Amino acid sequence: MVPDHVVIWEWLAFAIRWTHVITAIAWIGSSFYFIALDLGLQKAPHLPKGAHGEEWQVHGGGFYHIQKYLVAPERMPEHLTWFKWESYSTWLSGAALLMVTYWANSQLFLIDPAKMDLVTWQAVLISAGSLALGWLIYDRLCKSPLGERPTVLMLLLFAALVAMGWGYDQVFTGRAALLHLGAFTATIMTANVFLVIMPNQRIVVADLKAGRAPDPKYGKIAKLRSTHNNYLTLPVIFLMLSNHYPLAFASQYNWLIAALIFLMGVTIRHFFNTMHSRKGELWWTWLVTAVLFIMIMWLSSAGLNQDSYEQAEARTLSPSEQRFADAEGFQQVSDIVMGRCAMCHARQPGYEGIYHAPKGIFLETPADIARAAREIYVQAGLTDAMPPANVSFIEPEERARIIRWFRAAGAADTAGM
Repeated sequence: MVPDHVVIWEWLAFAIRWTHVITAIAWIGSSFYFIALDLGLQKAPHLPKGAHGEEWQVHGGGFYHIQKYLVAPERMPEHLTWFKWESYSTWLSGAALLMVTYWANSQLFLIDPAKMDLVTWQAVLISAGSLALGWLIYDRLCKSPLGERPTVLMLLLFAALVAMGWGYDQVFTGRAALLHLGAFTATIMTANVFLVIMPNQRIVVADLKAGRAPDPKYGKIAKLRSTHNNYLTLPVIFLMLSNHYPLAFASQYNWLIAALIFLMGVTIRHFFNTMHSRKGELWWTWLVTAVLFIMIMWLSSAGLNQDSYEQAEARTLSPSEQRFADAEGFQQVSDIVMGRCAMCHARQPGYEGIYHAPKGIFLETPADIARAAREIYVQAGLTDAMPPANVSFIEPEERARIIRWFRAAGAADTAGM
């Protein structure tokens, strides 16, 4: 039996997500390691010419002696290890995940008709275009005289990120808004590596091979971009995880929550940067971090960014949603979903211990059900993932009806092509 296209697509998304997590761990791990190494370098009288500092480390039963040259050594070593593919692979796998999850399922995860009634190609164009435009604006700022004023530049970057978070929330679903803000930030970080840091290092290597003295300006430029990446890493991780937590993405103030997360990234990294540079342990930064997090918890409960039941009932269905609403068995499936799932997936959940609809997905109205058709098919039809532990006692025949309904809609769509 050949798996249907949805099964194949789900496994493709899983494989890409797995790759993305692995490469992100590799990138973040190597980044944090080199930041700690760089800050912990020690001066020593026996260092060779051009060496800025050294560090002794022990790991895995062996000792490592590392020296850093501020510009470059006098001659090019025979072998040189480059750290770049971790960054490239993370961005490429993340971009692929954005495509298969948000672009391909734009009606459910990307487009919010209550905010802006977009068709798929328009939403995808805004998604991709904003990432590219963000990098161009950021790069221009870094190359301007502001590059000589790193604190002012960092404040402008923070303001731009907050503005982008607000802008995304005016266009996309809350879930997609925070995810895109993370992608926006990650694009800046990877572009820093691909378009600035690595080219500058290649220039230095080429100068060494040609017997020329490398220009120290290239290291200075790379250092500025590397510093930005240092402070942006932790917020990006939060933003990528936020799509699992409706209290983060479904709040009316999700863009403010993101702004506070960027500040938390600064306070946390400042603690570790200071500690690694052996300048003490600034415990007050954790107090500030805790206060910021408490503010986030308060903001998340101040109001959810969702339509009302009446608005959902009155909403006009998109063509893809209408296809599922017109498919044979829709009324039966609606009765199943409303009886077995809606007690949790409601704007005001009635199941004890559930205060917000899981993943922000509502299943109260025919429009809700048509919009979430694919998720219902995968979670409650093909698998028994939903309801958890089958707490609402959905019967095998009911799951079979969900499968028949979804496939009937797919067959109708194919016949009309």
